[in-house]
Amino acid sequence: MERNQMIHIYNGEILTPERNLGIGTVTIEGNKIIGIQQGNAGAEGGLSIDARGGYIAPGFIDIHTHGAGNADFMDCTEEACLTIARTHARYGTTLLYPTTLASDNGELFRFLDIYDRVKHQQEGAAFGGLHLEGPYFSVAFRGAQDPKFLRNPHPAEYMEILERSDDIVRWSLAPELPGALELADELCRRGIKPSVAHTDAVYEDIVEAHRHGFRHITHFYSCMNGITRRNAFRYAGCIEAGYLIDDLCLELIADGIHVPEPLMRLVTKIKGPDKIALVTDSMRAAGMPEGKSILGSLTHGQEVIVEDGVAKMPDRQAFAGSVATADRLVRNMYQVAGQPLTDAVRMMTLTPATLMGIDHRKGKIAPGYDADIIIFNKNIHVTHTFVQGKKIF
Repeated sequence: MERNQMIHIYNGEILTPERNLGIGTVTIEGNKIIGIQQGNAGAEGGLSIDARGGYIAPGFIDIHTHGAGNADFMDCTEEACLTIARTHARYGTTLLYPTTLASDNGELFRFLDIYDRVKHQQEGAAFGGLHLEGPYFSVAFRGAQDPKFLRNPHPAEYMEILERSDDIVRWSLAPELPGALELADELCRRGIKPSVAHTDAVYEDIVEAHRHGFRHITHFYSCMNGITRRNAFRYAGCIEAGYLIDDLCLELIADGIHVPEPLMRLVTKIKGPDKIALVTDSMRAAGMPEGKSILGSLTHGQEVIVEDGVAKMPDRQAFAGSVATADRLVRNMYQVAGQPLTDAVRMMTLTPATLMGIDHRKGKIAPGYDADIIIFNKNIHVTHTFVQGKKIF
C-alpha cells in the first residue's frame, strides 16, 4: 500500500469520538483525513477498505507505557523500541509516549541517546515524546520501582538530564519531596508537564503542587494514599485531591485489576471522560504469554511473574506492572464499567490528546486531522491500524 494514495474506509460506524455518526465512509489522502460521509457513499479512485460493520475510530494514544512484545524501553536498544511500537500498533495504539523507570543516570542517558535515533521510526505506533517516571518518588509508595534508585530532586542532577534531551514532554514525581516544586517550576518553564506519582502527599500537598503546574495524576489509585491519619488527625489524601480539584486529569490503568470495576465506575461518575486518560502502563510482558518476565531492563531489571492478567512481584504481595494493551482498556470501560462506547474511546483518544496539547491534530476523526485511524469489531478487537495514513496492521 502506497502511503500517499487515497484510501476510503467504508461500512463502519464512525466514532469521532464525541459521537457515533453511524455507518459511514472516512477518506484519507496522504497523512491526513480529508473527508467524512455518512452512509456508504460511492468512492472513486484509490483503495477501498471494508470495515465489515465494525467501528472506525481515532487511533489510541497511550501516554504511559514501558514496553511490550518482550521488550522494554530501558533495554536501551533500537530494536527494543521498534518491537514495542510494532506490538502496540497491533492493538490499536497509533501514538505512544515511551516511559522510563527509576534507574541510574548512565542507563537513563543511554536511553535518551537511543530514543533520539529512533524517534521518527515508522514501523509501528509513532512516538510522541518521552515520559520520565522517577526517580523522585516516595519510598513508602514506590510500588515496583527499585528503591535503590529513589532520591530527592537536586538541581544539578535534573538540570543535566533536561539539558541532555529536548524530547522530554512529561515527568512524573512525588510533589511532597524536598525540591520537587522547584523542579516543577523548571519543567513548566520548559513546556514539560509535571505529574503526581508514587506519592505520600496529602490533599494540602496536592493543592500546593497544583499551584506549581501539576495538572495530572499518574496511574490514579496506584501508589498513592487516600484518607490517612497523622498524629491522630485525619487528612484527605491524593485520591481525594484528584476528585476535588476539577482540572486535574486522572490516568487510569483500566485493566480491571489495578483498578477494579467499582472504582472504574466511581472515577468515571465523578470525573467524566474528558478528565480521564486510559493508559496501559504496560511492561515487556504485554502481548506475551503468562509466566516469568522482567520488569525494567534485561540487565538491571527485576524478575516478576505474570499471572491472572497482571504482573506481580515474586512474593505476589504487590503488582509489578500492567500487561494490558489499549484495546483491553477500552473493552473494559465499555463492557465491564458500563460506559458508552464513545466515552470509552474518548478516554483513549481525545482526552490524552488534549492533555498532551495535540488535540488540534490528533484524537479525532475530522477533516484536517492526522490519519491515525483504527478499525475494530463489535468485541473491540482491532483489525486494522493506520498511522499517519500508512497501514501498519
